[in-house]
Amino acid sequence: RRVFYYYTPELIEKFAQRKYQTLFIEKQKKVEQIGFLYCYKKNNMKNNNTELIILGIDPGTAITGWGIIKETKKGVEMVAYGCIETNKDKTDVQRLKETANDLEAIIKEYQPDEMAIEELFFFKNLKTAIKVAQSRGVLMYVTAQNKVSVDEYTPLQIKQALTGYGRADKKQMQLMVQQVLKLKEIPKPDDAADALAVAICHQQSRKIAHLTKI
Repeated sequence: RRVFYYYTPELIEKFAQRKYQTLFIEKQKKVEQIGFLYCYKKNNMKNNNTELIILGIDPGTAITGWGIIKETKKGVEMVAYGCIETNKDKTDVQRLKETANDLEAIIKEYQPDEMAIEELFFFKNLKTAIKVAQSRGVLMYVTAQNKVSVDEYTPLQIKQALTGYGRADKKQMQLMVQQVLKLKEIPKPDDAADALAVAICHQQSRKIAHLTKI
């Protein structure tokens, strides 16, 4: 697995100053613990105007998964993925602020053309649903502020886009993400794999919409 870090020296210093805990960077088979937002990066950014960068988001309060894919004339490929984690000992306001700041750093680094986010679905725990809704609102606001278009997809739509079956389980979804993006292994953690699935769903939906217009 080839893993590269995407941070500029300024960003690394910024994250270190904020005393993050779990940014893992793998380089020459050595893992350094540097910050709180961790990611895997594979490729360069856009090479020409025919490429489309899509950011997928799996929203949450404790963990927000994110994944970047690139659509080219040759197909679709993974660019980067990871998770934003927040400290449970901090207030909701502090956690939402950290999530917003980290997402903005991701957007500035990768400059996505479009963002796709999972819609809020049924939660048995109302308190959890409210917290996820708050996180979604912050994530969508930050994206809109950076002039990136936002589309929303239900879990059913995402499952159907990847597997053709609305009741596919998590393992089936992860295997399809691995297959579509031609990865050597299933992306980890699960939140990042879910975010890549959202991005792929958007990419597939765009293709269908384009064909419909034609």
